[in-house]
Amino acid sequence: MTDTLFPLPTPEPSRDDAEGAAPRLERANRGQLELRATDLEGLLPQEHRARLVWDFVEGLDLAPLYRAIRAVEGQAGRPAIDPAILTALWLYATLEGVGSARALDRLCDEHDAYRWLAGGVTVNYHTLADFRVAHAEVLDALLTRSVATLMAEGLVTLTRVAQDGVRVRANAGSGSFRRRAKLQRYLEEARRQVEGLRQEIDGDPAATSRRQAAARQRAVRERHERVQRALARESVLAARQAQNREAPTRRPPPRASSTDPDAHVMKMGDGGFRPAFNAQFASDTATQLIVGVAVTNVGSDHGQLPRMIDQLRQRYGQAPTEMLADGGFADHASVVALTQARCVVYAPERRLRPPRQPRPRRTALAAAVATWRARMATAAAQAIYRERGPAECINALARNRGLQQFRVRGLAKARAIVLWFAVAHNLLRTVALRSAAATPA
Repeated sequence: MTDTLFPLPTPEPSRDDAEGAAPRLERANRGQLELRATDLEGLLPQEHRARLVWDFVEGLDLAPLYRAIRAVEGQAGRPAIDPAILTALWLYATLEGVGSARALDRLCDEHDAYRWLAGGVTVNYHTLADFRVAHAEVLDALLTRSVATLMAEGLVTLTRVAQDGVRVRANAGSGSFRRRAKLQRYLEEARRQVEGLRQEIDGDPAATSRRQAAARQRAVRERHERVQRALARESVLAARQAQNREAPTRRPPPRASSTDPDAHVMKMGDGGFRPAFNAQFASDTATQLIVGVAVTNVGSDHGQLPRMIDQLRQRYGQAPTEMLADGGFADHASVVALTQARCVVYAPERRLRPPRQPRPRRTALAAAVATWRARMATAAAQAIYRERGPAECINALARNRGLQQFRVRGLAKARAIVLWFAVAHNLLRTVALRSAAATPA
């Protein structure tokens, strides 16, 4: 054996000798420490959608949100989270189809885009959930102001508007609907729970922590309030049923949900019947921009067109000259109301039964309906009606972004969620419209 200054490497075995040997691998070593020099700004590329959302939020007027903050300079109190951060987080989450405050809270720790939007500020799911439904009026004003700005820039004319509704499952089960007798029993049980919890806390304040006691009190109080609202809803339904021309004995007594008293059982798109809300979107056909929203607990679309016309007139100081809608909106009273408002209706007639002959005392109704029927029989009106496609597209986009079921309860909170979808949708449409306007032809 020859002496060497350094040990020589072992020669590679031949292919025949290596057949029974163990493979040589690079295995995971998760205990190895690594030092990485990164910053939040370097996490996202310049063209990332999160940066687009933040630029949009920076251009919004969030003064009402800042005025509501009670922690001010020079006084005691914990600093509040910047409303711009919370607004940007929910807008981006809506575009990405995230509708849960807990999921958004988790993403703010795990996902680079949400971490960048948060900017190092710690958020929690309770703050996110409260912020999402607490500022519906601010969101409504943002929707109006954003569309009005585009109208001033000449990008939106609001001449031809399409309206369509989408039924969204409520946060209540079909088994939560009860009649008056059982609702009164639930109310009495809720009262006993409230009184028992109050006596327990007063008798032994150290039995539970302050936070646990507050949470239990809030849960019991909210259940008591929901049952009270369900009883009030049942009274309204009973009065409405009594006024119906059909004999009340032929219909079962009305029921209301003890989980979400505002919810109403509706026929869904798959033919089933479930508790739901009817979300209405009005959009400009030329730009696919949402210009008006509404949420009702009525399954029928009858009467929604005049209400939307009034809403658009209040928002922008003008009403569209043409309204496009499907046959569910085309009741005779709505046609007459829009005709009197000098708005042309483009909607097919749903002839479920043979049309009745107009009575002499209803000449105004007969003239408006006859004009509408004659107009929809022309090829020009049918071509205009086909422009209603963007309204269906907006509903599909809302579904894809998570508008399948509300995670909140009540009409007011459901309307706040729909407004988030409208503002988020208009964000992308605004960027596309301004980009197209800036691109030379």
